[in-house]
Order: sequence, then structure tokens, then C-alpha cells
Amino acid sequence: MIDAHQLLSRKFEEIIQTYNPRDAMLYALSIGLGADPLDERQLRFVYEQNQIVFPTFALVLGYPGFWAKEPDTGIDWKRLVHAEQSIHFHETLPASGTIKSTNKVKAIYDKGPERGALLLQERQLADAASGRLLATISQLSLLRGDGGCGDNGEMPPKPHQMPDRVPDCSEVAKTLPQQALLYRLNGDFNPLHADPRVADEAGFGRPILHGLCSMGIACHAVLRNQLDYEIPRMAGMRARFTAPVFPGDELRTDMWRDGDEVSFRMVNTETGKVVLNGGRVTLG
Repeated sequence: MIDAHQLLSRKFEEIIQTYNPRDAMLYALSIGLGADPLDERQLRFVYEQNQIVFPTFALVLGYPGFWAKEPDTGIDWKRLVHAEQSIHFHETLPASGTIKSTNKVKAIYDKGPERGALLLQERQLADAASGRLLATISQLSLLRGDGGCGDNGEMPPKPHQMPDRVPDCSEVAKTLPQQALLYRLNGDFNPLHADPRVADEAGFGRPILHGLCSMGIACHAVLRNQLDYEIPRMAGMRARFTAPVFPGDELRTDMWRDGDEVSFRMVNTETGKVVLNGGRVTLG
């Protein structure tokens, strides 16, 4: 059983991370950029000539590791799943740099003894030299085996309300069978995404794709279809993870544009299940 008060007061060491153009290119490749070798707009993310950084690369910087697996947390880590992610961009990331990351647990919301608990954590990325804030990242995790712990801290934000009309546009992307193994090289080494035994024990049968990889694929669809790859126009992004994705699945991103807001939903075309919902990109 988790101790909610202990988790809320948990201290995370400040992380200093230097990244280079190769790291940014690996991230872009791991979410499918470069699939069309003749598309020069994609090439800028995966080739060192005039390279630019894909915005959701920030999600893998300053990551504190899979700390939920550490024994002192009390978390049933094999039953932990990623529920929601959001990011607010303060500045566009350069192709290389050194960042400072601070992490904290902000809240725990108890859904009940048989329903699990939600854990909200926040990570801030700043330029290590100047201290300028680059991005604020919030992650909501569902602790499926840790319900009955009680509520502590502020409640998670309500889901984004989706438009009640036919999508303005859609885009389909086929994931690779080895995509989870590629994406984990960005620093998320949760064995759920690589080890068949762990995935089977968690009830999935086989390793699943990282939710953040699906989110990156959705971000690419929005950037290409709604923003013509104008990275500075992205102010923030948010999505809920509603069903697992297996490497090799085909994913369709549906998009709705309303002024300075793009709503999106991602559907597994093979099963018809919504895998990302309540998606929202805000434009600056």
C-alpha cells in the first residue's frame, strides 16, 4: 500500500542533462519522422543540415527515470499505466543544450480500493546556464493496484471537451513492430515496453507502445496538417491515454480546428478503439 503523504513529500534530485543534435534526431525518428525521405519538412528534424527540434522532444528531457519501481514508493509498479500528459512550451528548444530539470509529486487522487489511484507529477525544464524556463510538463499516472489510499493535493484537471462534429481532417500512420524498442532509447526503460514476461504479468499479453510515442505521432499529425510545421506557434499540448497501443498498430489522428485550438483524437484503425482522447493543442 502506498503512503500518499510520503509520495507528496518525496524529494527528487535536480537533473542536469546535456543533449546534442543526435539525441533530437533519435527522438524524431522514434515517433516516425523521416518516413518520407523526400519530404524536406520532415528531413529538418532528422538531418544535421539546418536542424530543428521536434517540440515534444521536451517530454523526454530531464526524465527522472522509472522511479515508481523503487521499493520505498510502495507502488505496485507492474500495474502502473500512463493516464494523461500535458506540456506547456515557454521557449523553442535549440538543437543542442544543457537543461536543468526539477520534479515533484503534486497530487494523489483515490478512485477507490478496486479502481486504483491517480498520481499527478510535474516537471519543469529550464536552461541550465540562464535559468530561463523552457517547458512545464505534467504527467498523470493510473496506479491500478493502489486504490484506497485517500486523496491528497489538488485534483487532476477535467478532461478537454471534444467537438461534436465530423473531424476537419484526419491522418493515418502505421507504427513499426520495433517502435517501442526504438522509443525507449529516449530514456524510458519501463520493462512493460520491452519484456514480454512483464507485459504478460501486467495483463497486456505482449509489450505495449509508450503513450508518449503515440502522443508524439499525434503531434506530428497536427503540425503537418494544421500548422505547416511552424513550431513556434505551438503553446501547449494535452492528451489522455485511453487504450493500449501495440507496436505495429495503425493509428488515425482526427483533428478539429477552432481558432487558436486544435482538438484531436487518435483511433486504432484495426480495433476501432480510441487510444488518445481529449487531445488539445493550443496555439500562441
